[in-house]
Amino acid sequence: MKTVHILILLSATLFLSSCGVFTDITYHNARKKAPYDAIIVPGFPYEKSADLSVVYKIRIFWAYHLYNEGIAKNIIFSGSAVHTPYVEAKIMAEYAKQMGIPEANIFIEDSAEHSTENLFYSYQLAQRHGFEKVAVATDPFQSGMISYLTSKDKLPVDYIPAKVETVATRYWETFDFNINEKVAYKEDFIPLAERTTKEERMRGTQGELYRERKEIVPVN
Repeated sequence: MKTVHILILLSATLFLSSCGVFTDITYHNARKKAPYDAIIVPGFPYEKSADLSVVYKIRIFWAYHLYNEGIAKNIIFSGSAVHTPYVEAKIMAEYAKQMGIPEANIFIEDSAEHSTENLFYSYQLAQRHGFEKVAVATDPFQSGMISYLTSKDKLPVDYIPAKVETVATRYWETFDFNINEKVAYKEDFIPLAERTTKEERMRGTQGELYRERKEIVPVN
């Protein structure tokens, strides 16, 4: 058992190390290309709690960091009420405003129900507002997943996965939040799992449902 535990620990260490190297590289490249007209920040199910979840902290604090450092001019928060009755994009926007990001630089996309749709709907919103240089800013795992599942669509967006160490050391305990979650509450909410089949959810995750509803024009 000890050998197994050691192997697991070594594997986790190697993964985190490689992830850190990757995020260092992408962040360095993003700084060279900055500023971006907008970054897309995918939502996450919101549960009423005294403390922010780890995922929320990584995504919101990373968005704040990119805005504060002048890497992003605007932030598009994306996500509908999917698994809980709170519109994810609106919840994130409330946190962002308390952090000091001007409301004029916050945009809400509230139709996406899957990670791929966070990109598709938000990119559509970015186009409507004339944002040309766009990037996805989220945790490293989701960043890789969205990039992989939408690679065939060839949308002209960059990816700036979060440097988790930067988020943890600079922002983790910095803010004292007390948001009004009522502004994001959806009265007629039905969870995604109750109104769709498992197959539909899988196809939604892969982006196929959106592709059937909308025409995506690949950009080379």
